[in-house]
Formats: sequence, structure tokens, C-alpha cells
Amino acid sequence: MREIPVTIEHIDGTSKPESLKVSRMYNFGSATRDPATAIAHQQEVAKSGIHIAFDVPAPRIYPIGLHALDTSDSVFVQSERTSGEVEIVIHVGDEIRVGVGSDHTDRSLETVSIPGSKQACVNHLATVFWPWEEVAETWDDCVLRSWVNDKLYQDVGVNKFLSPPDILTVLRERVDKVPERDFLVYCGTYVSVDKALGFGDKWRYQLAAPQNSRQIDAEYHVIDILNEVKAGFRVPFFNPQKG
Repeated sequence: MREIPVTIEHIDGTSKPESLKVSRMYNFGSATRDPATAIAHQQEVAKSGIHIAFDVPAPRIYPIGLHALDTSDSVFVQSERTSGEVEIVIHVGDEIRVGVGSDHTDRSLETVSIPGSKQACVNHLATVFWPWEEVAETWDDCVLRSWVNDKLYQDVGVNKFLSPPDILTVLRERVDKVPERDFLVYCGTYVSVDKALGFGDKWRYQLAAPQNSRQIDAEYHVIDILNEVKAGFRVPFFNPQKG
């Protein structure tokens, strides 16, 4: 069990600190309401040699170890080819709450293992959540955005994705032993504005609710620790292939 300090913000402007308990974490892929709208992101990653397991019905589900959950200002990777993905985040506890995070992914490793790539980097989490029942009526007006090195990278309405209740229904239908409470779900991503994977060392992301004039923001810097080893002494990221 992990406990993450967060702030619960209410629609009336009040807020309170809370310790968010997390015993399990799951990531969704291709979790769009219209399956056709997920194709653009699938084509985007295919340009980098990443191929989706289309024989597995969408949305695809990746259980993630809690070691990957991170709220810090700096995250560590071991490859130059990593990138973030802004995603709706659901927490189920005393009630359902919604927030936002970034599923940071190793794109080199993703070419050989999508589940492995999602364990290799962090699931970054913004430390503010909204009670679902307070935003449910205006939820489809909310917008997800992300930036890499201060350039807009993603910009998409949440109405492209399955609603939080639908995500939870699919999760319980397809996964055994989902806890009754105290778990997180990252709800999948959408194609970038340039329809190409972005790489950089500064990532910022946001969930905005324009009807209520509020938003949740977070950011983090990426540090490639493999580059700290001097040239000539650096172990290759992938094992050399010998005939």
C-alpha cells in the first residue's frame, strides 16, 4: 500500500489535504468512446516501430507496479527516447475522484514490450483531485493538455474517452481481483497535435474545466541517468546482438 499526500478540491472553492491510499494501479490503452478515434495514436506510435496488440480487444489494460507511481519534480530514465502521455486518472476510495497524470513511457523498450515499457518509467501524478459527483454533469466539457519543452504536445477533450464509470466497469469485467477500493486507473491517451511522438526533458500537463474556471496542473523534468556514465564505459541500453 502506498499513501500519497494530495489535495481534494471541491467545486465550491474549498479544499482539504488528504492521504490517498493506493494498493493497485492500472493503465488503459485505446480507451476511446469511438474506437476509430484511437487509430491516429496507434499510427503515431507505429512510426517509431511500436505495434499495438490488436488481437486483444480494446481498451487494453496494463497492471502497473506501485514502484512506478511518482509525484516528484524530477524523474529518472535510462534512454533518450522517452515521452509523456497526459491521461485522466481515477482514484476509488471512499468515493470516486478524478485527476490527471502522465504515463511516461520508454519508446525504445516499447518496440519490444508495451507492458515492459510502462514499468520502466514512472506514472507521474498531479496531487490534486476532484470528487467525481461534483464534475460529472460538466465532465464532457473538460480538456486534457500537455507540453514538452514548453511546446503544446497534446490537446483533447475528455469526451473522446470512456467516462470514469465506464472505465471502472470495463476494469472489473476484464481483470481479476480488482480491489473494492484504494486503487488508481490511468485512462489512456490521444494522438499529439503534430501526430508524432515528442521527446524532451521538460513535461507539463493539465486537466482544465472551463465551465468552472479551474484546472489541475503538474510538471516534471526528465533526467537520463545513463548519460552520466562517461563515453566508453556506458553499457548499451539493448544487449548487443551477436551472430
